[in-house]
Amino acid sequence: MRISVVGSGYVGTTVAACFADLGHDVINIDIDETVVETINAGEAPIHEEGLSELIVEHAGPEGTGRLRATTDYDAVVDTKVTFLCLPTPQNDDGSIDLSIMEAGASQLGETLADAADWHTVVVKSTVVPGSTPDTITPILEVESGKTAGEDFGVGMNPEFLREGTAVHDFLNPDKVVLGADDDRALEDMRSVFDPLVEAADAPVVETDTRTAEMIKYANNSFLAAKVSLINDIGNICKELGVDAYEVADAIGLDDRISEQFLQSGVGFGGSCFPKDVRAIISAAEGTGYDPAVLNAAIDVNNRQPERLVALLADHLDGEFEGAQIAVLGLAFKPGTDDMRNSRAIPVIRDLQARGATVTAYDPVAADNAPDYVDDVTYVDSAAAALEGADGAVIVTDWDEFAALDEEFDAMATPIVVDGRRIIERRDGIIYEGLTW
Repeated sequence: MRISVVGSGYVGTTVAACFADLGHDVINIDIDETVVETINAGEAPIHEEGLSELIVEHAGPEGTGRLRATTDYDAVVDTKVTFLCLPTPQNDDGSIDLSIMEAGASQLGETLADAADWHTVVVKSTVVPGSTPDTITPILEVESGKTAGEDFGVGMNPEFLREGTAVHDFLNPDKVVLGADDDRALEDMRSVFDPLVEAADAPVVETDTRTAEMIKYANNSFLAAKVSLINDIGNICKELGVDAYEVADAIGLDDRISEQFLQSGVGFGGSCFPKDVRAIISAAEGTGYDPAVLNAAIDVNNRQPERLVALLADHLDGEFEGAQIAVLGLAFKPGTDDMRNSRAIPVIRDLQARGATVTAYDPVAADNAPDYVDDVTYVDSAAAALEGADGAVIVTDWDEFAALDEEFDAMATPIVVDGRRIIERRDGIIYEGLTW
């Protein structure tokens, strides 16, 4: 099938490349000419494991030709299904900003006015329940002069991709959710995902668009609450002199709980959990309902970076003025260069507010970090960050940090506060775990 994907961010690029790998002919549309040129040259515009290989295979000069990028929206006319993968950033009050989606839907609607055949538009971006039928669909109708359900279809297909493992997650889904309010749109969505469902033997959930939108928020809210709950339990364990990881290993054996998302530490970040939980809180509060558990999940998560810095302060007698602190890990999680809502941001700001100077290292995210934190010295290795440091904090659990050993001997004061349980305790360093 010929498919168009509007948006070349973390989701759009991954989705486009994976659809091409499943055998579809895919056109990736983005307004950024540099991104378009990068994809057409056979290069990935973002750091994501396995993505470069797919783009080389399908978009590069020597590729299959099943993936190409363009800035021209008119390209959608030659496709049967279009996926909208555009950003839905957060407003100051926690609600989502649909302006980019609305602009994309408007331009897409204008293009569909010239389409002679039926076309299905699928919202892939995370939007609060009601956004697809109440906002996106009317824009498409007005701009195209056509009627949804009669002249074109509209669907909603939430993504469940984790940055760092997005390609694997797409090709090996726990579930595929297809939301549509008319049978023809649903049939088009089935056709798109049939190769994936067959190859991965994935369960399929078919529902309406509003329910599909809510499934994504419910999914992420539940996982975020689970992370905050284990962090809360971990904080209690720390105060009582108990290793939270031993506790988690035991309770994870209960199949009602499972071991996933029980790694307590400095908290969750990224583009999904913080934004999605706040968005559904805002939507709930708009109805007059107080989502107390979700509010608590955000509150616990926000306090974890403060606790990390406070533990380091205890070992420095509360005095950071003039101290050089090494921050290891900047990306919100290993396997990505994404700094959005990284726990390193509040950690660095807290350290700086207390008078410390910060030297930081991350294997891939250092180029993006200056957009989020100022006055930081970025170095090209963990060893360089640790040399002469008066203390160190571990914020992202990159595998290479687990191999650090003699590098700690170069610190002026070998104090290490680990927010991810990636460093081994050993003689010669003062080691402190956040929840253990």
